[in-house]
Formats: sequence, structure tokens, C-alpha cells
Amino acid sequence: MTAILYPVAGNAEQALARPLGLAAREREATGLAGEAVVFTTDPTGPAFATRAAAAAAYGGLLDEPWRRLTEQVLPGQTVARAEPSFADGRRWPLPKGEPPRTAWRLMVSYWRIATARRPIETPQARKARRARQPLDTAALRALTTQPLRPVEPQQPLDIGLFEVRPPDAPHIVMPDE
Repeated sequence: MTAILYPVAGNAEQALARPLGLAAREREATGLAGEAVVFTTDPTGPAFATRAAAAAAYGGLLDEPWRRLTEQVLPGQTVARAEPSFADGRRWPLPKGEPPRTAWRLMVSYWRIATARRPIETPQARKARRARQPLDTAALRALTTQPLRPVEPQQPLDIGLFEVRPPDAPHIVMPDE
């Protein structure tokens, strides 16, 4: 399986038009950029009412796996919050009212060059919640849209009491009776 080569650029428009280069891994992207990078996916270009219209406008751009169309709720539209009802044999109630209006946008995944305006690290939601500091709306929204990151590296799996590694194949874990 071949790795996907993502563009290295300062923003999504540059990733489409004139990237610094293409890189599969962070180390390669850092070498191309000459500074820290972070992997991100951002919308770019105009919004289209239908997927067919967006596909017709972008045409061959959609051939690369790092460029794709996604449907987004338009700004100003609200999505009604639903609570489980467990009524009439259904867990969730039927939707009320009209669904929110949506538009199709081109999403570009790329290695973004870190700048002072958009730094790499943001506080994790878990740490912010435990600090019990009041958050304004913008900070709370930023926390909810960031990708999940591990708090610490994943530890190797333990071998159970009744499992052994054979001496001739230490990469295999066998049950021991």
C-alpha cells in the first residue's frame, strides 16, 4: 500500500495552487517547510447547493485523495437538539421542522506550516475541563473542533498469565495450557 502524499503549504488555497512540495509524513513535511508543521483539513472555495454542481465545478481536482467534497451546515442555521424519548418503540423521536440548509465545499487535507496566528498546540479539552476555568464561546468551539490527541503514548500490550512467546518466534504470543 502506498502512502498518500499531502501538500505542504501555509493554507488550503496555497495547498491547491502552489504547495512547497508533497510529503507523506510529518518529518518529510518539516524538512520541506523548514519549520514546524501540523496536519489539518480546511474548507476552500465557494459553497455549492448540490454535490453535482460542486463536482462539475471542480472536475479533475477530485482525483486526489486529499481533496474531497463534504456537505456542511450553512452559517446561521441551527440543528435541533434531540433527547432520547423511548416512546412508541423508538429510541429517538421523529425530526421536527425543516432540516438545516447545507452546502457542498471542497475540503483539502494538507501539512500546514505553523505560524504565530495558528499555532500547533491547543490545550486538550480534558485538561481545560479539569482546570475548571471559565471558557468563552470561541474557546469552547475551538476545543470541540480540534482532533482528539492521546494524553500519553500507548503502552505495549501485556502478555497474560497463560500466554508465552516461543523462543524461535518472539513476535508471536501463544496460549499456554
